[in-house]
Amino acid sequence: MRVEELVRKAAALGASDIHLIKGITPKCRIDGHLEDLEPGILEDEDCEEFAKELAEKQYPLIEARGELDLARTLADERVRINLFRQQGSISAALRILSNRIPELSELGLPPIVDEFPTWQKGIILVTGETGSGKSTTLAAILDEINHKRDEHIITLEDPIEYIYKPDKSIINQREIGKDTASYADGLRAILREDPDVILIGEMRDLTTIETALTAAETGHLVFATLHTNSAPDAIDRVVGVFPEARQPQIRLQLSTTLKAVLSQQLLVKAGGKGRAAACEVMVVTSAIRNLIREGKTPQMLSSMLASSSVGSLTMDNCLINMTKRRIITPEAAYEAAVDKDYFKKYVSLR
Repeated sequence: MRVEELVRKAAALGASDIHLIKGITPKCRIDGHLEDLEPGILEDEDCEEFAKELAEKQYPLIEARGELDLARTLADERVRINLFRQQGSISAALRILSNRIPELSELGLPPIVDEFPTWQKGIILVTGETGSGKSTTLAAILDEINHKRDEHIITLEDPIEYIYKPDKSIINQREIGKDTASYADGLRAILREDPDVILIGEMRDLTTIETALTAAETGHLVFATLHTNSAPDAIDRVVGVFPEARQPQIRLQLSTTLKAVLSQQLLVKAGGKGRAAACEVMVVTSAIRNLIREGKTPQMLSSMLASSSVGSLTMDNCLINMTKRRIITPEAAYEAAVDKDYFKKYVSLR
């Protein structure tokens, strides 16, 4: 069976991911759970054939690196692919992306997120673990800018996931490893390419973070992702990349350039079908700016609670609200809650 047929079948089932591993049947993930996609145990040669079909001319890179990231369109579906060697055999993890970029209003995000595409400069961070919907959220925000503003948008991605069709904006999408050597190299070049809006797939290292802060300071609107589970944690992650002697300066830069942090996770809906985004939003107010400068991350939660009128929202309050609206079950919300005692004050568990 060809990979294209597996992708077609998985997409029809509403799967988010496909796993191809020697010694087991092809698997897919539906609403967070792994299920068999096809009968029949995969052999070494099956996995090698799948890898060659997926990687095409880039297949030799797997031998050199041990893994390969890429994105392709298969069976009319946009698919993000990771090929990797384990125990001498090759495995594949495929993420099925939406064929179209969803509208921001379809994602069920907090109301303040609808304002992100109107902001002119500064940094907006979207955080969450792998598979939490960060790429989809960012694609919807950028496409909103594309349809409503005449800007030059440049993205740095590893790999390119959603493909934009330029409308009012012009868009350049650059892939790490193919169009530029690294995030740091690509970002340094971006500042010479007359951008208005910049998307950084991931702020991984000191140079990338430093250049992103500079871009925001010089009047650009910068979007970036981080793998953190809460908005305040994102501040510590950014600052912690730098040597201690430089951290006060970075805190100062961050306090003047950061506009908001959106942290999200996907939870199975109450009916068991589909998933919904639970979100935490920290809108940077003057109080938050002071806390960033002073390194008082633990106090940010109470500042967020006090600034709900400007759009801030804690994860626990979002989960309580989603439970009361019966979008998710109380049990699922409780498992995802940060302060479980706080959650139990407002939601009764069966």
